[in-house]
Parts: sequence; C-alpha cells; structure tokens
Amino acid sequence: MNGADAAAKCLELAGVTTVYGYPGVAICPVFDSLLNTDIHTVLVRSEANAAHAASGEARISGKPGVCICTSGPGATNLITGIATAYMDSIPMVCITGQVNSDLIGGDVFQEADITGAAESFVKYSYLVRKASDIPRIFKEAFHIASTGRRGPVLIDIPFDIQNQEVRKFDWPEEVNLRTYKPTFYGNPMQIRKVVTALENCERPILYTGGGVHLCQARELVRAFSEKFNIPVVSTMMGIGAMPSKHPLYMGMAGNNGNLAANKAINESDTVILVGARIADRAVNNPGKMMANKTLIHIDVDPAEIGKNAHCDLPIVGDAKAIFEVMLKEEINMPDLSGWVSELQTYRKKKSRRVTPERFTDPAYFVQKLSSAMDDDAVYVADVGQNQIWSCANVIMREGRFLTSGGMGTMGYSLPAAIGAKMANRDTQVVSVSGDGGFQMAMMELATMNQENLDLKIVVLNNSTLGMVREAQKFSFGERYTMVDLNGGPDYEQLAKAYRLKYLKIENNDEVDSTVKKFLKTKGSVLLEVIVDEDGIVRKGDRK
Repeated sequence: MNGADAAAKCLELAGVTTVYGYPGVAICPVFDSLLNTDIHTVLVRSEANAAHAASGEARISGKPGVCICTSGPGATNLITGIATAYMDSIPMVCITGQVNSDLIGGDVFQEADITGAAESFVKYSYLVRKASDIPRIFKEAFHIASTGRRGPVLIDIPFDIQNQEVRKFDWPEEVNLRTYKPTFYGNPMQIRKVVTALENCERPILYTGGGVHLCQARELVRAFSEKFNIPVVSTMMGIGAMPSKHPLYMGMAGNNGNLAANKAINESDTVILVGARIADRAVNNPGKMMANKTLIHIDVDPAEIGKNAHCDLPIVGDAKAIFEVMLKEEINMPDLSGWVSELQTYRKKKSRRVTPERFTDPAYFVQKLSSAMDDDAVYVADVGQNQIWSCANVIMREGRFLTSGGMGTMGYSLPAAIGAKMANRDTQVVSVSGDGGFQMAMMELATMNQENLDLKIVVLNNSTLGMVREAQKFSFGERYTMVDLNGGPDYEQLAKAYRLKYLKIENNDEVDSTVKKFLKTKGSVLLEVIVDEDGIVRKGDRK
C-alpha cells in the first residue's frame, strides 16, 4: 500500500460514496487508487464547481462532501468553492495534490501554497509530510468537518507522499484532539434560565438560521414552535425550517425580507436565535434592533454568540440536542394568541410588485413553480436578483432550499443542484439561476449529462447583471456600466448542443401551463424565462 492507496481506503472507511473533482498529474495516484474502490468519481468541468457539488451533496445527505483536485491552478480554482462552503458552515473534506515534498518552496511548475492561500476559508488544513500519517489525518479531517460548527477541511498531499510506502495502515477508532473539544449539549442551567425567560415574556419569536438544517434540528424546532405557539421567522439560510404556509411562520426577515417577519423582530420582546450569526443581510443594525429585547442565542460556535449583538442568554451546543431537552421542559407560557394573530395580520398584507405586461413577473413565476414542485423537492437558487425573488416567494413544504448565503457566489446553483441530486436521485431538484450566474457554470451541463441526472434548470433571462444594474440605477444615477449581457447564448441552441429539452416563458399567461410541462417532462429540461431588465427587488418598489 502507498499513500494514495491509504487515502482511498480512508475515504471508504469514512463512508464516502461519491467524490467530485478534476484530475492532474499531481493527484493522479489518488484517482488511480480510487479505481480499486466502489467510490464513484464525478468529473466536473471547473474545479470550483467540484466544491459546489460537494456542498450540495453535503447539505442534503448531512455528511461531509468530498472534492479532489490537482496542484497549482487546480487547487487555487477550488478556493472559491471552499470559501462558499466555509461562509455557510458546510462540512466538506477537500483534497489537493501537491508537488514533490523536496520541491516545495522552489516555485516549480504548478506549485501553489494552497494551505496558506485557503487559510482564511477552512476550519483546518493539513500538509501531509509522511504517508503513514494519512489514516490519522483523514480521520481527524472528517471529524473536524462534521462536528462543532461544520465547515471545510483541506488535505494537501505531495506527489511523492502519494507514492510513498505505508507499511502499516492504522485507522484510529476515535479522534481525541486536545485543542478541539466542541460543545454538543447545552448547559442545563442556561436552559432553565431560558425557560424562566419564556414564562415571563409576552411577544417571543424563534429566529432560525442555517444551523437548524446543519444540525438536523428542523423537526424539533418546528415541534417546539407548535407546542408553545411561538411564531417563527428565518434568515435566508433558514428557509424551509417551517413550511411557508404554516400559521406560525412569518417568513424571511432582513433587508429583503417580508413585512410580517421584520415586524415580528421589531415588536418582539424575546428572540430565540437558533443557528444564525445575525449578519447584515438578516438584521440591518443588530445592536440597535436587539437593544430592548431579551436575546437568547443558541449556536454550536461560541465565537458567534455576542459577536454582532449583545446576548442575554447564551447556550453553546448542538441545536438538535438542545431542543430535545427543551421539548421535555414544562414551560408555563403566557397566552400568545393575540401576538400570533397580530403577526398573521401583517402577513396577510401582501406587498404590491410591478407586474410587467411584456415580460414574466419573476415573483409570480417563483410562486407558481414552487407550488407545483414535489412536497419534498430541493430548490437551488443562484445569486443575484433571482436569489431575492426566490427567497421572497418560494413556497416550501417538506423540501429544502439551497443557496449561497454568506459568500453570495454566482454560479453556485447548477453544480450544487448536481450534488443534491447525486445525494438522492429520487428527489426532484430544480436549479434556478439568472443568466449571469448560469453562464458562470453552464459547462456543468456536460457533467449532468455524463452522470445521467434528471435535473430541471431555470434561467431567468433579462440580458443583464440585474442586481448590479439595480444598484447603478438607484445609487449611480442610472449610469450603467459592465452589466450588459446581450452577448449571451441562444438558450434553445445551447439546450440542443447539450441534448436537453427546451422550454420558454415570455409572459405571465404562459407560466401555469409551461411550469406543469417543465416539471412533468421526463429527463433534464432547460427553461428560459424572460424577465424585465428593470424588474427590481428594492423595498422602494413595493407599495
């Protein structure tokens, strides 16, 4: 056995069934060793998309996704995908090839200090010095990626180490890292204080973030809300923690959130923040907004608690474990029916949006699309106006909503949808992108075909970088620069080139029938939806 064989065996022992990657000479030994396993390798067409696909799989499977790329530009191309996963706390193990150990630092062909370059975007990184260390390193990497605050871990393996003999393969039974001891169970005394706070509150809310999904706590949080009649709002990453039409769900809060959700935060006296960091998109001025409230912050990462807003009652631990305990507590809650009714009244006040006569109203389209999707379907939104239209209008039931929240990485949707579909081929997966983001990742249509995946792909086409154009319209006196995408492809011909079925929607009258056909058509389908370049998502456009 050599180092590459050891790496392949480690992946098997870690329960990995699929890896995403792009080969090169410096990582060829590992890919060669994978041929001797049952692990399925997926060849992406650009390295960053290997990480996005691994991320999509991880978010659906709940287990770390794995991507493997070569040294130099292969590794540096991977950084955007690593950073995207890091900002959204997605568990991944990223493996890169490296030049021979004795050449490191010599600026030789395709050498890059990837452990140094990616340092800001990984939970931890390893540069393997001895092949015999590979079993320990891989065991630790999967443990670090999937515990505490989830995130990507990088393993850089020099070419000579991949070929170095491993005389004894020693896979550790457990991991015991002296400096890494994440807290899993919440402090019982703090939980009792939360009970007291809830018994003395009048207008509480549950504010759910992406951590609810990462900790597999969705059902428990939902049960807690229903048991004690506590209204729920979510961040962008927390969408789907409650069904969109649940009577206790008030929607997504924040700059692009809805009236009921933002009113719930503003007028509450007690906020239970779960698995969220109160970033600027979720709360415009966290310190000011939380000033006159009791803030209960539940998070597995102690560094997030109190970082952006003063916290009255911190609970460090896994949300699933904490809510299992809290559901067993006897809490003498006050009557919240008036508070819930007040918020439901806000929720009924629908924002008026511009409905273009010549084009498709994107809000209307997203509502119709998501309503027609399977109850447990996965909706993968890209970044830009399409993301905001999706977040504000998607109708979730028992499925999942995936997007790049923290980094806001264009081109995320299609490769992430591929990973989500690989995680469960029986689940309906729909990718929604703007024409700008789609063109950053459309080469992955080849990956989709090669893997024989049934994906439904939507491109909202306004021939412009819509979000940037909107900023230039309102903040730069309509001086438009570098946003015109009129050189884009003919999407019907593009679909034909990739042997896909093609559909098109040009106005609202075509939405209902075409969406039904789109979702019922067997095999992958590319749906082009024509929207107005002046369609905007700013609150100033809502009356």
